[in-house]
Amino acid sequence: MSRTYWVETLGCPKNQVDSDKLVGTLTADGLVAADSPGDADVVVVNTCAFIEAARQESIDTILALTDEKATDAKLVVTGCMAERYGDELADVLPEVQQVSGFGTPVSLGPTRWSDGSSLPSFDLLNLPRPAAQAPWAYVKIAEGCDRNCGFCAIPSFRGKQRSRTIPSILDEVDQTGAREIVLVAQDLAAFGRDQGKGERQIVELVNAVAARVDWVRLLYLYPSDLNDRLIDAICETDVPYFDLSLQHVSRPLLRRMKRWGDGHTFTDRIEAIRNREPGAAFRSNFIVGYPGETEADHDALLRFVEQTRLDWCGFFAYSAEEGTYAFDLEGQVPAGLMADRLAELNELQDRITAERQDARIGSTELVLVDGVGVARSVREAPEIDGLISVPHDLDVAIFGEVKIVDAAGAALTGGRT
Repeated sequence: MSRTYWVETLGCPKNQVDSDKLVGTLTADGLVAADSPGDADVVVVNTCAFIEAARQESIDTILALTDEKATDAKLVVTGCMAERYGDELADVLPEVQQVSGFGTPVSLGPTRWSDGSSLPSFDLLNLPRPAAQAPWAYVKIAEGCDRNCGFCAIPSFRGKQRSRTIPSILDEVDQTGAREIVLVAQDLAAFGRDQGKGERQIVELVNAVAARVDWVRLLYLYPSDLNDRLIDAICETDVPYFDLSLQHVSRPLLRRMKRWGDGHTFTDRIEAIRNREPGAAFRSNFIVGYPGETEADHDALLRFVEQTRLDWCGFFAYSAEEGTYAFDLEGQVPAGLMADRLAELNELQDRITAERQDARIGSTELVLVDGVGVARSVREAPEIDGLISVPHDLDVAIFGEVKIVDAAGAALTGGRT
């Protein structure tokens, strides 16, 4: 009888890539997917540790699976929490049989099955990729980050950037069989800079992937690296979707974040792209309540959001991360004030997103059908943005044109043309 596994994934798309590869390796080693955690011989939790809320969710999930798994099942914790708090995590969670980091070869052992055979070994960055279960797939092109943003602990446990080779990425793209590839990394636009050639290779990669699949989408671009050559490459893929990591617009606050740019620079860059490609879609994320954020800073962010009218925005309360520059900075913003600012921004963006969606009513758009009755256009990234409801008889994994006939907040309804 085959051994069985269950993999629970938390956090960002980069973690999902790791989990997909892990599943592929477990399957290649003869294990089969369990129907539930309680039916699995090995339960793997791929954790997130980016902010306090993510860490708490990871701990809660581990404890819940400890109760749910079979008595003799192996519980393995990997991902960001395993890398950042490996020894400590193992000490405080004796229920876990193995805590394994990532990025270098690690093992689901030395824990062994009851018959003495060892669990599979794997390298989370370079595992072979199983075929995608959806018409789209994330592909991680690099691990780690060379930046030193004041709020971010990722470089401390993900390490320096380690870009993959373009041939290895293209091999993975082919393995997925997906019609849309979503490229992800901590610092996507810096791809290739660490490979000794003295220059980034992101444009070459985008062009190579675009020659293989219908849609290519890029997530997480630092605005300082969004040059004309990269903008042209993105627009030429026919997916003019720009996910810009802005974080704030106040110049003094951005410098305290150890970040580049300001609201005026960002506005000029976005408007230049819109002039070049009127159909471009924009997403960004912003931190609310970073130490030293004043009412004037908050008002500047509100004005930027109102005037720039991005399609999609995420707002996150600042989380003090031990070991980061901002951890003990003066000017910590009270939690209540942070929550008020967060609510104000979310309310504003919800209105803007709804208005931009309403404006699409009556348009005819090309969509990729992700599942029965569910599709996306180039303006929606998978699992992140809104969805388009479409007729249920449209085949999954096909492209088709629909007419947008209704909108409700971020959600759209498309009918046959």
